[in-house]
Amino acid sequence: QVQLVESGGGLVQAGGSLRLSCAASGRTFSRYAMGWFRQAPGKEREFVAVIGWSTGGTDYADSVKGRFTIARDNAKNTVYLQMNNLKPEDTAVYYCAAVKVGLRLRVFQDYDYWGQGTQVTVSS
Repeated sequence: QVQLVESGGGLVQAGGSLRLSCAASGRTFSRYAMGWFRQAPGKEREFVAVIGWSTGGTDYADSVKGRFTIARDNAKNTVYLQMNNLKPEDTAVYYCAAVKVGLRLRVFQDYDYWGQGTQVTVSS
């Protein structure tokens, strides 16, 4: 079992930055790939970024590439999402998620565990 708790959301002006954190319980955190997803009102949950458990490889949605950075600290059981140059269209609830074995790391239905989400609002 893995429990995930996100933090770091808030209100920021366009062009600003936020860093989201996701603290995980469980001694096997390092064995999970960790992803960030977001969901805006009336829209489907969408992939943002993912970081692998073994090599630490990363993947990003085109919409955030070059602006967001995902990182993990296995010693602290924490994954981060640094978000720079935020845009109003980044406004959403952001969720972190964990998957132990996954081939489709951009597909939210394949993830095993989810946090409760943290709201990010970007004003224009």
